[in-house]
Amino acid sequence: PVGVSVSPMIPFINEPELERILEAAAAAGASSAFMVVLRLPWEVNPIFQDWLQRHYPQRAERVIARLREMRGGRDYDADFSQRMTGEGVWAQLLAQRFRKAVARLKLDREREALDTTRFRPPPGAHPQHELF
Repeated sequence: PVGVSVSPMIPFINEPELERILEAAAAAGASSAFMVVLRLPWEVNPIFQDWLQRHYPQRAERVIARLREMRGGRDYDADFSQRMTGEGVWAQLLAQRFRKAVARLKLDREREALDTTRFRPPPGAHPQHELF
């Protein structure tokens, strides 16, 4: 089973391609998907903002503004309940788009249990490998 991480989801950069990314993943055989909205903790923030200014100067202000809207006005929110998804209207709309595309493409299949009954550590393996 193969899943795909559509991450980090960056508003106005790769977010417009969300459905096409998921379609490509489904066509390649993925059975599940998840996404994480761009997080900009500590030292990542200035590096990303510099990259954004150099590669997308015409969109940089909009991208940062949208990210802040999704982070309660901040560049980063470490709150465990929201740090991967964001909050507010834009985060909700993005999550809804993602869920609808995942359902349409059947990327929400349950994982099947893997058969590990035939696994045997290789001869001469370290004794600790027998624990698994």
